[in-house]
Amino acid sequence: MKTSLAAFLVGSSILVRAADFAPVVEIEEDVYTYTNANNGAGPMWCSGSTSLVRSGDHVFASGLETFPEAKPLNNCRWMLFHRGTTGWERVRVDEGRTREPSPLAASYDGRVFLYANPTLGSGPQPNGGPARPDVLQFAASDPKAAPVSLTPTWQGEPKFTEHSYRSFAADGTAGEFILFQNIGYTHAEWTLRDSAGKWSARGQLKWPWGTEYDKPEPIRVCYPNVAMRKRAVHFFGVSDVIEPYQAWREFKRELTGQQWDYDFRRLFYTWTRDIAKEPFAEWVEIASRDRTCGWLSPGDLWLAPNGDVHLLWSERAIDERLRVKFFPDAKQSHALNYAVVREGKVIRRRTLMESTEDKPGITGSAGRFQVTPDNRLFVVCYASGSEAGGRSVAENRILEILPDGSAGAPVRLPFAKPFTSYFTTTVRGGSPPSRTLEMLGTRAGTGNTISYARVRLF
Repeated sequence: MKTSLAAFLVGSSILVRAADFAPVVEIEEDVYTYTNANNGAGPMWCSGSTSLVRSGDHVFASGLETFPEAKPLNNCRWMLFHRGTTGWERVRVDEGRTREPSPLAASYDGRVFLYANPTLGSGPQPNGGPARPDVLQFAASDPKAAPVSLTPTWQGEPKFTEHSYRSFAADGTAGEFILFQNIGYTHAEWTLRDSAGKWSARGQLKWPWGTEYDKPEPIRVCYPNVAMRKRAVHFFGVSDVIEPYQAWREFKRELTGQQWDYDFRRLFYTWTRDIAKEPFAEWVEIASRDRTCGWLSPGDLWLAPNGDVHLLWSERAIDERLRVKFFPDAKQSHALNYAVVREGKVIRRRTLMESTEDKPGITGSAGRFQVTPDNRLFVVCYASGSEAGGRSVAENRILEILPDGSAGAPVRLPFAKPFTSYFTTTVRGGSPPSRTLEMLGTRAGTGNTISYARVRLF
């Protein structure tokens, strides 16, 4: 049987890629510990953005500290950490109070930015209250120096609160970044900081409309992955509304005793070629588990050089509590899924890992992309489940998305303790592509400790 030259070359390329890929853990260490604030948020709350950035030889992490004497909701303050040659040092602490963690962004020219949301209140504010978003600019070479407040400007005078659901994305090469911050259940406000240091464009992103719900309403989109390059902006998030189906809401209230329960089961994507000149396109529903009360969570987004948008998410098929009464024939599954979108249309879908009722196996969660300077694309995840033969698995794995869209064999990252939830130095936050993977987050068995790891991939 003859083999074509093209097939030979593709096969040879894959073998070369596999041969040079050999992850080595260089650093695995703790950064800080925290106390639960009991305010509905935590250090990983801003998971769609990042709390870890690299600027040249400098690595920065933002953290969340609880005021022991303060009461929720605004009972926390942000911290800024810098890693030098001797390890991590806390270089700055918030002088005010807030509820949620403060994500970071960076630019290639040595600036680091922290997106804060300080409360305007002075008391406990158990029901929240007004807040004033701000961006603080630090110099990577002198992080202990007082930051510069960049004071964002918005369209009109939006009434921001402690529940910000804010997103932070940067074009590190251009030195530009964009902010998104939610207003209730109707829309997100956005504002662009350009390379000249001006807030030069601003507007609103209106949510998709839930016509199929018992009572049609806007579908608030939260925890998005946002990317920006040359003013093109891509936005990928999950539905976050109070249970929209009356029968399910009443059934869950009987189970839990709670008057509310939130829906996280539809993924939406939108984009614009130029945020300063063009409105966002119509919303595209990437995935849904609405019919079986499932669950979806956005993992990551990468904007490739050719304009293709690569998406990653975790998916659970059903809420098993409701199965017997509402969808008795539905089967449970857990999966890590991947798709490519081109010009607003999904051109490729692939399940990277899956475990089903009929065929239990390994599934992946907390998926993140890692992009190298030559645009090789890797997926990092927390892999859990059981292999054939029954061996239990709980570890971090990494695999490559190959040029033809197929997935390479997963490789274990040999950590002493696996990361179950984490940020990376993502290019969406202005960090450069890298052949080194850097992670910040929680590890199995470490309680309320935030840790850092650095892994040489080649």
